[in-house]
Amino acid sequence: MSASRFTAASLAALTALSLASCSAGQGGSRDQVRAVGSSTVYPFAKAVAESLARSDASIKSPIIESTGTGAGMKLFCAGVGAQHPDIENASRRMKPSEFEDCQKNGVKEIVEVQVGLDGVAFGEANGGIGIPLTPVDVYKALAKVPFGKPNTAVTWKDVNPALPAEKILVYGPPSTSGTRDALKELILVKGCETDPAMKALKDSDKKKHEAICGEVREDGAYVDAGENDNLIVQKIEANPKAIGVFGFSYLEENTDKLKGLPMTGVMPTYATIADFTYPGARPLYIYVKKAHLKAISGLQPYVTEWSKLWGKNGVLAKAGMVVAPEAVLAASAKAVTDMPLLDGAQLK
Repeated sequence: MSASRFTAASLAALTALSLASCSAGQGGSRDQVRAVGSSTVYPFAKAVAESLARSDASIKSPIIESTGTGAGMKLFCAGVGAQHPDIENASRRMKPSEFEDCQKNGVKEIVEVQVGLDGVAFGEANGGIGIPLTPVDVYKALAKVPFGKPNTAVTWKDVNPALPAEKILVYGPPSTSGTRDALKELILVKGCETDPAMKALKDSDKKKHEAICGEVREDGAYVDAGENDNLIVQKIEANPKAIGVFGFSYLEENTDKLKGLPMTGVMPTYATIADFTYPGARPLYIYVKKAHLKAISGLQPYVTEWSKLWGKNGVLAKAGMVVAPEAVLAASAKAVTDMPLLDGAQLK
């Protein structure tokens, strides 16, 4: 046996031993898939788990935890073994720094699968005042230091004279959430970079650009409502003058209570997210720990179950997920079958 083959075989054996010993430490072999991550992906992941349990009684329904994308990445990347999750649900793509953490901790074999689309939706109660939003107005309202100056805006009229003189009150996700990351990248940074000087700052001083364009104010105008998007729905339902930020699927699920707000004149709808005309459209992913595929019972069937449900007339579309374009679904189906490894070069 060659040295390289011996090394590969040894690594595989050590991984299996690690999984076995960790399982034993938990009081027996783990016979359930464990997934962590995005609160937006959570209901879809639960639907896939329930579908798998119904279709194959021999497989225990996977355990799905709503931790937020960022917190989930930390758990996922902490190591290989039964005490670590098998899957990370993500409402944004893995960051290079997260990939590096995974590699550093021995999570070397990661498979990325895009499962669908979603949108960072802005909504209010059905009796709300209907503020027409733009990325620059949202940035001026929510940034900690818009264009480098402390935020003193109290009302929407302070942000834009064409908007009503209503107090700025926005309930949204915490910094650990992929929805918060998407709010930053798709809306706040876009608003910030309407100023050419801010756009140029990205190249000259990336850290300063991050602070000016991405940090959210902490004086009460933006309220961190935690990882529970249902709580945001309840908060803005109780206050018709408040605005909520959440995944589009939650807006869809609560049309009896909420209505979407336009962003640059485009309403958040299934169609505008599917064709990316809505500024807040984003892809959704699952990340699979390939080293766990043979060791954790039900992991491959669970990943395969996603591919059975993400089509136009599938369970996930009925649950509010926006179906990805055909070419994306075809590539994702191939990824489920072939399990190609993420090498990090694709990540920005």
